Amino acid sequence: VIYNSTLLRPPSFVACNAPPVPLDDIVVEKTFTPEKCDRAVQQGDFVRYHYNGMFPDGKKFDSSYDRGTTYNVFVGRGQLIAGMDKALVGMCVNERSLVKIPPELAYGKNGYGDIIPPDSILHFDVLMLDIWNPEDKVQIQTYYKPEKCGRAVEVSDYVRYHYNGTLLDGTLFDSSHTRMRTYDTYVGIGWLIAGMDQGLLGMCVGEKRIITMPPSLGYGEHGDGSDIPAQASLVFDVVLLDLHNPKDEITVEVQSLPDSCPRKSKEGDFMRYHYNGTLLDGTFFDSSYSRNRTYDTYIGKGYVIAGMDQGLLGVCVGERRRITIPPHLAYGEEGTGTKIPGSAVLVFEVLIIDFHNPSDTVQITKEKPEQCGYTTKRGDFVKYHYNASLLDGTYIDSSHRYGKTYDVVLGAGQVIPGMEQGLMEMCVGEKRKLVVPPHLGYGERGVDGEVPGSAVLVFDIELFGVEEGLPEGYMFVWNEDVSPDLFKEMDRNKDLEVDPTEFSDYIQQQVNEGRGRLAPGFDPHRIIDSMYHNQDRNKDGKITEEEFKLKAEEAVAHDEL
Repeated sequence: VIYNSTLLRPPSFVACNAPPVPLDDIVVEKTFTPEKCDRAVQQGDFVRYHYNGMFPDGKKFDSSYDRGTTYNVFVGRGQLIAGMDKALVGMCVNERSLVKIPPELAYGKNGYGDIIPPDSILHFDVLMLDIWNPEDKVQIQTYYKPEKCGRAVEVSDYVRYHYNGTLLDGTLFDSSHTRMRTYDTYVGIGWLIAGMDQGLLGMCVGEKRIITMPPSLGYGEHGDGSDIPAQASLVFDVVLLDLHNPKDEITVEVQSLPDSCPRKSKEGDFMRYHYNGTLLDGTFFDSSYSRNRTYDTYIGKGYVIAGMDQGLLGVCVGERRRITIPPHLAYGEEGTGTKIPGSAVLVFEVLIIDFHNPSDTVQITKEKPEQCGYTTKRGDFVKYHYNASLLDGTYIDSSHRYGKTYDVVLGAGQVIPGMEQGLMEMCVGEKRKLVVPPHLGYGERGVDGEVPGSAVLVFDIELFGVEEGLPEGYMFVWNEDVSPDLFKEMDRNKDLEVDPTEFSDYIQQQVNEGRGRLAPGFDPHRIIDSMYHNQDRNKDGKITEEEFKLKAEEAVAHDEL
């Protein structure tokens, strides 16, 4: 194929169709043409190429391969023989050509010492490896950009990225992927070669770029001494995974809010929340959902990373928010050593399940009937219906599913403390909503399979009945004056001893006839049995008149008879 010297990127011709070749011109036969030619050699470009120099008979007189280094030179500045200056123009990187140069465009009638005889035709097998120009700047080709880009790289940002580094001909010289570790550095402050400092600016997390730079912005005239040769253009295929600035604070994006928010979290609260944790590029590292259990902790007191401590303040129960935390407020330069790399920005998608404060009391919302006479107190036997849920509305239990009221004695420890408080001073027909903090509910342990540990509880209750209790400490009281012949009335068989049956029958009779009253809500047989053993001072299984008198003479304190 013959090329006119004025053509910079000549079209390809099949050799057999070539026009006649003047004897004084060069002949260029392309032996390999790359599919893609982003750039062709122009006058004034600097090139790096390999060659084998041969005479027409195939005898080699010179080779860059033998010297183990490319031939590096400016084109069109008289630094090459005239034929080579012409032949290199229009070549692409990775193109290979056989160049035939007549003597008058090579070493002419004088030849070159003992190496090249006079009037020699020279053949050069040329492989083009690199092209650049002193006027070149960094070239950036973005081949993927995420739809959302909240922030782009600026000077003094700290970035984490992966890259493959190649020469212009595709030769790989380095890769962060093979080390399985990102390259982490500041941008724009001289920690990187100049071309990379420029090429990373404006990138978004997730963006992918090809950054091409001339040697003046790479490793210059000397290369890196090992894998990067002198005067080499560099190509970096970069994907940005993370960026932050040392001045960054957390960012909070509220994704959804509940319809009502009676209270927002504050420092010192104990919170239960779910979260998904990812790196800034979306790489998953942890989730409370996968453990099927909320993360439970105090906030604002250093129990969690500083950024989360801040990000959980001022939230509502049921709120969803995204908290983005720079590394100096997370796991710092070291990371966790496993799933969280050093200097990583963290993103938490959180859902607030509930929170409370150790100083919280039961919150009571009342809905009283129009008429409210007697109100409940300690010792009363109450009958009520309830619906129980967690603070986020998760169903726990309901008395309705059992088809009957829930019946307890107030003050007897038969229900959680928060419920006992919520049932006090309540009248029949009244409805209440109780919000019970865990220390007045089921505490840190909760109820296995029903109530999570440290859960705030919500009860909707309605009082259906109440039976007035006895004074505190009493299980039986008289409604009228005590008979002076109490022992004789009990001793029906007149054997001067009261056995358990006589005692029980007598007490039951007094209750049935309204002269006495047992504490409501307890097993009457157990109460009477306890009363009998309390009266039986010597524990011989019977009560004598003397024991009766001695008991009666004691100071009145919790004395049933």
